[in-house]
Amino acid sequence: MLAHPFGRLSLQALPFWDMLQHPSKGVVINGIIATGAALMVVLGGIVTVALISRYRLWRVLWSQWLTSPDHKKIGVMYVVLAFVMLIRALLEALLMRAQQAYGLGGGFLTPNHFAQLFSTHGTIMIFFMAMPFLTGIINYVMPLQIGARDVSFPVLNSISLALTAAGAALVMISLVLGTFSTGGWFGYPPYTEASFSPGVGPDYWIWALTLSSLGSTFTGINFAVTIYKKRAPGMTLMRLPLFTWTALCTSILMIFAMPPLTVATAQLALDRYLGFHFFTNDLGGNMMHFANMFWLFGHPEVYILILPAFGVYSETISTFSGKALFGYRSLVVATMAIGVLSFTVWLHHFFTMGQGADLNAAFGVATMLIGIPTGVKIYDWMWTMFRGRIRFSVPMIYAMGFMLLFVLGGLSGVLLADPVIDYQVHNSVFLVAHFHNVAVPGLLFGMIAAYHFWFPKAFGFRLDERWGKVSAVCWILGFMLAFFPLYALGLMGMPRRTVAYTEPAYVPLETVAFFGAILVVAALCALGVQLWVSIKHRHANRVFVGDPWDGRSLEWSISAPPPEYNFAAIPVVTDRDAFTVMKESGAAYTAAVPFEDIEVPRNSALGPVLGAAGFAIAFGLVWHIWWMVIIFGTIVITAMIVRGFARNTSRVVTAEEVRRQHQHWMDAVARAEPIARDKETTSANEGLAMPIDTGAEQ
Repeated sequence: MLAHPFGRLSLQALPFWDMLQHPSKGVVINGIIATGAALMVVLGGIVTVALISRYRLWRVLWSQWLTSPDHKKIGVMYVVLAFVMLIRALLEALLMRAQQAYGLGGGFLTPNHFAQLFSTHGTIMIFFMAMPFLTGIINYVMPLQIGARDVSFPVLNSISLALTAAGAALVMISLVLGTFSTGGWFGYPPYTEASFSPGVGPDYWIWALTLSSLGSTFTGINFAVTIYKKRAPGMTLMRLPLFTWTALCTSILMIFAMPPLTVATAQLALDRYLGFHFFTNDLGGNMMHFANMFWLFGHPEVYILILPAFGVYSETISTFSGKALFGYRSLVVATMAIGVLSFTVWLHHFFTMGQGADLNAAFGVATMLIGIPTGVKIYDWMWTMFRGRIRFSVPMIYAMGFMLLFVLGGLSGVLLADPVIDYQVHNSVFLVAHFHNVAVPGLLFGMIAAYHFWFPKAFGFRLDERWGKVSAVCWILGFMLAFFPLYALGLMGMPRRTVAYTEPAYVPLETVAFFGAILVVAALCALGVQLWVSIKHRHANRVFVGDPWDGRSLEWSISAPPPEYNFAAIPVVTDRDAFTVMKESGAAYTAAVPFEDIEVPRNSALGPVLGAAGFAIAFGLVWHIWWMVIIFGTIVITAMIVRGFARNTSRVVTAEEVRRQHQHWMDAVARAEPIARDKETTSANEGLAMPIDTGAEQ
C-alpha cells in the first residue's frame, strides 16, 4: 500500500480540529487559544506579504537584504528576528503566569497545552531570541570595532542567519500545524522518545534546534577567525574593546559547546525515526547520556548568552561615565576565566541524580568559583562609574538595573551551587526565579541596552529617549514583580512547570507575578511605541556624523550609518580606546588620502536558498513527507556545488566613489556643531560630540 503523499499531515493537525471533535469546556477554551495564536501567525504573514507587495519592496528586500553578505545588514536581520520571537515568547509567558494566577484547583489551560507553552517559551527565548539577538549585535559591531571591512566568511554569515531563521520558522509553523514538544526546552528522554511522545512535537523541537545549532557553530567559527585575522594594524589583543573580547570568548564557546547539542539531537532523532536505542530504558540505552551531552552544551550556553551582555555593559558604562574602563586587564582575564570554568560545571544539574557526594562537591566548588571573575567585573564597573560624569541615558539605566538585579541572581546561584541546598529546592520555582534573575537582567537587558546604544550607528538617527526610559522602568519593575515572588513560592514548596495547585497560600504571590508579567508586556509595547515615534521624528534626530555619545572605539569614528565598506582607509591603532585617542590627538575626522579601490563581496543567494531548503527538509522530516526531504536535500547539494564553481564573487567600489562618499561625510562634519553632554538627547545632536577630559585607567 502506498504511503500518503503528505505523510502524517492531515486535517487533524489544525489547531481547532480537536475542539470540533471533542467540544468539552476545557478543550474548547484551549482550542480557541491555540486557534487564535495560529491566526496571529497566519495573519502576520499575510499582512507582511501584502505590505511588501503594496510598496513593491520585493526587489529591494531580495537584492539589498536577503542576499546581502554585508555583516551590518545581516546583524540587523538577526535583531529583527529576535524581536519577532520575543513577542511570541512574552505572550506565552503572560499566558503561563495567568494560568498560575488562576491555577488554584485547575485554571483554564489543559496540562498538555501548558507543557507546550513552557517548552516553546524556553526554546524560543534561548535559541531564537537570545542567540539571534547577541549574534546580530556582535555581527554589526565587532568588525567595526576591530577596523575590519567585513567578517572573514561573508557568505557563511548569510547561511548562518538563514539556518537560524529556518529553525525559528519551524517553531512558528508548529502553532499552525500540529503541536510542539511537551518535553521542555531541554527535551529530556524518555519524555521525547517515540514510545512516550509519538506525535510531531518532539520532532519540531529536534529539527528546529538542529538548524539553530548548525548556524551558531558556523557563526562561532566565523567570528573567531575574524577577530584573529582581520584586526586593524596596531590592534593587538590587549587593545581590543571589551565587547570584542567577550565576542571572542563567546565564539570559542560556540565552537566547542554547540556540537554536543547537535550530536544529542541527532541521536534522539535516530531513536525516534530508525529505532535506535541511544537513550531508551532498554537494549543498551541510557537516558543520562542525553542529559550529559545536553548540559555539556547547556551550561557553556548560559555564558554564551551572558558574556556579550557583559561586553555591552563595559562599553556603555565606560561611555556614559566619560571614563576609560577601570581594570581593563582584570576584565579580560575574568572574561576568559568564565569561559574556561563554564565547561567545568554542567554536573551541577545532576545534584539530585545520585552520582555521589565527592562528585557533587567538586562541581559545587567549580560552580561557586565562577562567582569570583563575575564579582571582579561588577567591582571594575563600579570603579569605572566612581567620580565619572555619569549620564542617565537609556543604556545606562539598563546597566544599573542589571548590576543590582544580577548580583541578587548571582547570590541565589551560589546558594544553588551547594548540593545540600539544591536538593531542598530542586524542581521548585526557586530555580525558575534564579535562572530568570540571571538571564533577564544579564542577557535581555544587555541586548536592549545594546539596541539603544548602537541604533544611531546602524540607522543614522537616535531613538526617542523618553519612551526608552518608560520601557526601561517597566522592564526593571515588571521583572522584579514577576520573579521575586517565585523565590518565596519555591521555599514554600511550589513545584516548577505546574499547571495547577491546591495550596491557597500560593495565590497572592502568583497574582503579584501575573501583574509583573503584564508590566513586562507593557515594556515591550513601549519599545514598539518608541520605535514608531523615533521613525516619525527621525529627521530631527539625525546623527550622520556618527558619534552621538562621545564614543571611545572605532565604530564611532565613521558615519552613521557606515558605508558598505566601513572604512575609507583602514585605521592604524596606537592604544586602547582608539577613537578617543584620535580625538585627543586631533587625528579624528581627517581625509583618507590616498583613496583606493575597495573590494567587497558580491551578493549571494546561497544563504536564502539553503535556509528555505533547510526549512523544507525539516518540515518534511517532522511530517514524514519523504519526497519533500529528497527534493530539497537535492537542492541543498546542488546549490553548494554550483556555489563551488562560482568565480566572480566580489566587486570593486572605485576610489572615486569612496572619495565622493567620504567627502560628503567630511562636509557634514564641518557643518555640525559640537554638542555638550546636557544636549546630547536633543535635536541639536548631529553626531559630533564635544570631548571632555577622560579619566585614565586606575
